[in-house]
Amino acid sequence: MILVSACLVGINCKYNGGNNYNEKIFNLVKEGKAIPVCPEQLGGLKTPRPASEVKGEKVINKENDDVTYEYTKGAEEVLELGIKKAILKSKSPSCGCGKIYSGNFDKTLVDGNGITAELLLKNGIEIVSSDEFED
Repeated sequence: MILVSACLVGINCKYNGGNNYNEKIFNLVKEGKAIPVCPEQLGGLKTPRPASEVKGEKVINKENDDVTYEYTKGAEEVLELGIKKAILKSKSPSCGCGKIYSGNFDKTLVDGNGITAELLLKNGIEIVSSDEFED
C-alpha cells in the first residue's frame, strides 16, 4: 500500500482549506493501491490553519506560534501505519521532500525535508514528491 498526501486526492485539508488535486494520484486511491493521510490533521491541527514553515529544528506558523509538537506527532502517527512507499506533497512543511520553504514566509525554496518526509526517510521508506510523480 502506498501512502499519499490527502490534499493530493482532493481532500480539503491544506492549510487554507483547499487541496492540491492530482487525478493520477486520486486514481491510485480509487484503485485501492493507496491511502490518503494528512499528517498535519493527524497531529491535531485544524483546517484551515495559519501557514507554517520549517525554521531550523522547529515548525513556526505565520502567527509566530511554535507548532513543532503537532507536526512531530502527525509524522509519528504516519510512521506507525507501516507503509513502505509514500507520494507526498512537494514543498510542504510536513511532506516536502528535497525542497521546502525557507522558514521566512518569503516564498524562497531551500534544500530540506518536511517533518513527516524526514522521519519516513530516516526509517527507510521510499518517498516520491508530487512534483516527481508528475514527471
